[in-house]
Amino acid sequence: MAAAPISSEKVDLLIYGPLRPILETGFPDNFNVHKAETRADLERLPAEVLGRIRGVAVTYHTVKTDAEVMALLPKLEIVASFGVGYDHVAAAHAGQHNIVVTNTPDVLTEEVADVALGLLIATLREFITADQYVRSGEWTRQNYPLSKGSLRDRKVGMVGMGRIGQAIARRLDASLVPVVYHSRKPAAGVAYQHYPDLIEMAKAVDTLVVIVPGGAGTNKMINAEVLKALGPRGVVVNVARGSVVDEQALIAALKSGDILAAGLDVFEKEPSVPAELIGMKNVVVLPHIGSASIVTRNAMDQLVVDNIKAWFAGKAPLTPVAETPVKGR
Repeated sequence: MAAAPISSEKVDLLIYGPLRPILETGFPDNFNVHKAETRADLERLPAEVLGRIRGVAVTYHTVKTDAEVMALLPKLEIVASFGVGYDHVAAAHAGQHNIVVTNTPDVLTEEVADVALGLLIATLREFITADQYVRSGEWTRQNYPLSKGSLRDRKVGMVGMGRIGQAIARRLDASLVPVVYHSRKPAAGVAYQHYPDLIEMAKAVDTLVVIVPGGAGTNKMINAEVLKALGPRGVVVNVARGSVVDEQALIAALKSGDILAAGLDVFEKEPSVPAELIGMKNVVVLPHIGSASIVTRNAMDQLVVDNIKAWFAGKAPLTPVAETPVKGR
């Protein structure tokens, strides 16, 4: 479908989710901006307003933009979502109804890759536990014990080799760490060894760095069988979605010694984190901060704004997702 270029008629736009300054102030006067932080807020908007909305800016992955939400907006043309992952948006349904969906890739790639490598090193070298050791005064009584883990004797299996996966792999290359990867099909232009079978890769490495999209196709793909194959030196780092790792299987593997440690930036039911994980010294937990710097989040917000402004100016969306019906204009 095509949107008419912006004219004197204002475009009704919904900002859906937690409010963010650039999204609140980034649209010119030819937009009527409506706001709904939650699904309940959305359903309280007058039917007459819902019937005029042509664009939605989704500000965070915790807000579900499903088929039911889209059905409330009969004139909807575009859903511009904040973040690379868009499993919270019914993209396939949108595509079937000629609704464009965009995300915010590239601008967060290096930031998330930095966090992934930092989380891996912090987990292996026990940075958090060592920090607490100093703060508690224990270092004045005895030296901190040698860490069981090290980056120096590792082989990393990347679960996913998209933009962020490749950026993480570049950092591991610079650290002289061997890299292989698993994905549904080989990534174009990537020289690392590809494993079509995840279990076989887990057997061949001792570290998994998970960076695949969420959704039904990857739900609990890092399960008990994968963790068993990884072995007692195994380390799991997840900077993807909490749904990708079977959290209870991970807890069991950590308790039993089937794997050594885990570094987690994401969880199944954020912001709730299982007490078992919080209580383990061989687990580093972060509050989903992969892209959470001011500079990167501002760039992501601006890309949401720019996708919507481009669309309603009669141009192609800047970063359409694979399911979107419009590739260009």
